[in-house]
Amino acid sequence: MPKALLVYAHPCEESFASALHAATAEALTKAGWDVDDCDLYAEKFDPVLSAQERRNYHDTAINTAPVQGYVDRLRAADALVLVFPVWNFGYPAILKGFFDRVFLPGVSFDLTPTGVQGCLQNIRKLAAVTTYGATPLRAFLAGDPPRKLVKRAVWGVTKPDKVRYLALHNMNHATHAQRTGYLARVRSEMAAL
Repeated sequence: MPKALLVYAHPCEESFASALHAATAEALTKAGWDVDDCDLYAEKFDPVLSAQERRNYHDTAINTAPVQGYVDRLRAADALVLVFPVWNFGYPAILKGFFDRVFLPGVSFDLTPTGVQGCLQNIRKLAAVTTYGATPLRAFLAGDPPRKLVKRAVWGVTKPDKVRYLALHNMNHATHAQRTGYLARVRSEMAAL
């Protein structure tokens, strides 16, 4: 059974992000994925890269020690699915910290004489499910960093067969019908991942 690492980043269980998280996990499970549900807040993931971790960052013999469990989960996955809100045109700090501390040299990339070489060839599917307070135009004018990071940086170290970036914009003004429609779209996309 293929394994999906579902990384969720929102602190409030009553949030729409929580509903997206549940819908994503359910749809993936129904589609035959073994879902490793990594709720960063529930797991009390520490997003802070310590001074010692930074000093050891390029030492691939020891750099994974503080986050070895998360590294193992990432390496065991066939798909990486991210569920998060966009806050201030970026990831929640806990998700940014996950990338800083887990996507390490020797884990997600190697530095070679010709540049960066991605290491996560095990990830064949990549998806992000997110919401924005901003309209699509405002997100575009701000450069839409989360979309670019998923579709360029994370894609670059995984080179998956399939990438999906699902976003509901203008969340603060979304109607019940818009939220319900987005949940249905998420379920459909995850069923086809």
